Amino acid sequence: MARLQPDFEAMNTKVIALSVDAVDDHKGWVQDIEETQSVQVNYPILADVDRKVSDLYGMIHPNADNTFTVRSVFIIGPDKKLKLSLTYPASTGRNFDEIKRVLSSLQLTAKHRVATPVDWKPGQNVIIVPSIQKEEAEKVFPGHITIKPYLRYTPDPSQ
Repeated sequence: MARLQPDFEAMNTKVIALSVDAVDDHKGWVQDIEETQSVQVNYPILADVDRKVSDLYGMIHPNADNTFTVRSVFIIGPDKKLKLSLTYPASTGRNFDEIKRVLSSLQLTAKHRVATPVDWKPGQNVIIVPSIQKEEAEKVFPGHITIKPYLRYTPDPSQ
């Protein structure tokens, strides 16, 4: 995550980590990460030793070993509402390319009245939301392609 932090900053996104371990443990991890990964950890790591936050948000599987790492990701929008909640098994590493893709989609769809299709990547065509009537779509998204009245593709408006 420390290596990817500049990517998230470029996306106007703040990174915060939550751990069920104590602050002293965090200090040791940061030192280990910086030593083994040649990168600086410049984001806050919050201690949740009593697991109040982790339990409140269902971040730990009830049958999980107490020594396993929590691998939950939350994206919270500027409106302070949860936009994505994703929890990986402790045995599976997170996919930060997918997290960045989702973040790009969330930011795009918050600014423009579009949706992103399956496997969408920034710069690819998007779908005009069905609530936009045909006449308005022709004005706002000239040259869009209509497959069905509810399925209209247009170039990524952020490009």
